[in-house]
Amino acid sequence: MLPEPIITVLCPTYNEVDSIETVLRFFTESQPKEKELYVIDGGSTDGTINIVERWSQQYESIHLLFNKHKYVPQALNLGLSVSKGKIIIRLDAHTIYENNYFEKIIETFENTQADIVGGPMRAAGITDIQKAIAYATSGWFGIGDSKFHDPNFKGYVDSVYLGAWKINIFNDVGFFDERMVRNQDDEFHYRAKSKGKKIYLNPEIKSTYFPRSTYSALFKQYFQYGFYKPYVIKKIKTEIKLRHLIPLFFIIYLFCLPFAVQYPIIFLPLLIYSLADIFCSFFNSQTFKVKLSLLFVYPTIHISYGIGFLLGLGKILFIGDNTK
Repeated sequence: MLPEPIITVLCPTYNEVDSIETVLRFFTESQPKEKELYVIDGGSTDGTINIVERWSQQYESIHLLFNKHKYVPQALNLGLSVSKGKIIIRLDAHTIYENNYFEKIIETFENTQADIVGGPMRAAGITDIQKAIAYATSGWFGIGDSKFHDPNFKGYVDSVYLGAWKINIFNDVGFFDERMVRNQDDEFHYRAKSKGKKIYLNPEIKSTYFPRSTYSALFKQYFQYGFYKPYVIKKIKTEIKLRHLIPLFFIIYLFCLPFAVQYPIIFLPLLIYSLADIFCSFFNSQTFKVKLSLLFVYPTIHISYGIGFLLGLGKILFIGDNTK
């Protein structure tokens, strides 16, 4: 008979055969002992399910759930429906966690008045492209002034990476919006903040995220971020930020470039952007191959997010709020 869990850990998965055992090992070796893990799988075909089933036979605290809808918000809501812990913690299979990750989350809840806590997104890479993406998404030119990308910031914020929540917050705020393939965590955190809930970022809650390893995967990821952001902003208008809109303005500007044949001054913003791209790509301590990758990573992020935002905004304006 297992003791009543202090924390419930939720980990949505889909084809994570290369990383899921790292997550399972971290869970079993970390404190506190009074915890439970729900791996919510979206239909993996690569052996992920077999690995989790093997571990669940060895450890009573590990459980496997099946998410027929595949997407993350449905997975989280399914996990929440069976959670017994007073604190709910989300894990991601592409992230490595410090041994005291859970303990620091519990400690942060005890030392603050927060309803939601978490750490910053510390990105790292193995390949040159991954390293470039990690660097780009940690600086102002890549993603703006988002606080949860700052590894040193400590205090109340708009959102945190992954997140940990007091269980009673879901009674007050509701569950995750299942219409959102991306940005469901941002939307939930913005919604919670709009209802007076406090979100605290503690850099002592440490993890390392490994980003996408190809330009096409990066494009798809940030396209989806951009596509679902207008829906988030429409629901919680108080959380609109300039950094959300700049990529949209950039795409609109690019559409205007044909007019530069008659009005060459229109080329000036593109020249400034290109110089900024070159400066931020090459004036840093990265290797030359990473610097060269950065030259393409920055515009990939900005253009994909901007196109996604434009299409998402158009869908809301002309079709409606159904985001799928």
